[in-house]
Amino acid sequence: MIYLAKDLSKHNLSIMKKMNTGLTSFPSLVLVALFTASCGEPAKQEAATAVPVATDSSGYSLVWADEFNGNAVDTTNWGYEIGGEGYGNHEPEYYQPANATVEDGNLVITGKKEQVGKNPYTSTRMITKGKHEFLYGRIEARIKIPVGQGLWPAFWTLGANIDSVPWPASGEIDIMEHINTDSLIYGTPHWDSGGHVMRGDTLSSTPSAYHVYAIEWDSAAISWFVDDIKYHELDISGNSTEEFRRPQYILLNMAIGGDWPGQKVDESKLPAKMYVDYVRVYRKQ
Repeated sequence: MIYLAKDLSKHNLSIMKKMNTGLTSFPSLVLVALFTASCGEPAKQEAATAVPVATDSSGYSLVWADEFNGNAVDTTNWGYEIGGEGYGNHEPEYYQPANATVEDGNLVITGKKEQVGKNPYTSTRMITKGKHEFLYGRIEARIKIPVGQGLWPAFWTLGANIDSVPWPASGEIDIMEHINTDSLIYGTPHWDSGGHVMRGDTLSSTPSAYHVYAIEWDSAAISWFVDDIKYHELDISGNSTEEFRRPQYILLNMAIGGDWPGQKVDESKLPAKMYVDYVRVYRKQ
């Protein structure tokens, strides 16, 4: 989304272990609900508890998550970008909070044929900016996306300094993007090196099914995964990619139309729903 303008184990309830881990988290108590994963749908707990530090077999520790177990979006975790000015991509939708709901343990972002001012469609664009920002680790979400001409769902990050450092010098990491009706999942970084640079890759998948989309990010490289299948890596050890050695915040949105998918929208697919089972951030032990 170009911007212009598992298993949890060894639960340690000491939240102080989040300190000095490359995580920038603002001073509010983060609440999430843990679950035990199975081969099918994850079993959810109804009660929310303070984030534990949970270590899995790969050596990552959970430092922040939203499991979407409540009845509404947790605004201590998420804010909204509101408006319909195209977001640099000539997107015709109007972003508003009303299109984000929590249902059956999923965040649901719904794209609708709905007129707001000059905009013929509505959707939601959610951000952790100013609430939770991250430097390095594994960032993942389990998502099921709609497929249709003109639909552009995305799970991505932007540099936390974007208000003072214009894009693309603030950096962008597209963890998952999909457009239209094809089977390709796109993972793409954007940065500045004497101008806009992007260097991504794709993986053929089944977008209308749930998949875990992830990056693993450290000072040397960013790697992209779908269901733990690695399909792309970017070396960021050089000076021209310093954008990726600064904190970023998370975004979830679904555009309807725009420069990349095109302005033709299959309105028979509306309303279209993007389901997010969870978003989790880990740090390397």
